[in-house]
Amino acid sequence: MVAAVLGMWLAFRFLNPLFVLVPVLLLGLFWMIFRDPRRQIPAIPLAVVSPVDGRITAVDLVDRGVVQGEAHRIFISIDVLGTYTARCPVEGVIKDLNTLAADKVVDYRTSALWVQTDEGDDVVLQFHGYRLNLAPVAFVRYGERIGQGQRCAYLRLTRVAEVHLPINARVLVEPGQRVTAGLDVIGKLPSS
Repeated sequence: MVAAVLGMWLAFRFLNPLFVLVPVLLLGLFWMIFRDPRRQIPAIPLAVVSPVDGRITAVDLVDRGVVQGEAHRIFISIDVLGTYTARCPVEGVIKDLNTLAADKVVDYRTSALWVQTDEGDDVVLQFHGYRLNLAPVAFVRYGERIGQGQRCAYLRLTRVAEVHLPINARVLVEPGQRVTAGLDVIGKLPSS
């Protein structure tokens, strides 16, 4: 963004003012891509918040989830002009997918973040459809405790987020519904 501002100043100072348009457009693009507004996370126990800004495209059941067996799966098409960071859907501890037993099915072709709640529920956040072949980058470590709605990864122009919830969780969204990262509740985990 600093380069775009510098480019605007140089174009205005030394070139035709019409050349200022390109750096202004770049600055607007960078601002839309890299913005990350503060969000007031709802204090709802056992709630699962949306990890990204976007639209629910599908809600279904999968017989072999990333971590658990049968699971609910929610697909969210990420807004192109949404925020640049993903937020953790639940409060818990980040776990390492590499520690799973051999009988578990893990799709390593996508970036995934496994969070285990204090109640022992497993919630997995996966990303698909990378633009410019730039996969999301998590900035939390294995074993680290993370809060509900806390920033956890840079999206880097990713298209789709997929959330896996335990089979005994309640899904509270349906296809076509718009969601906002960290604000909208997409599911509720079981009480025990």
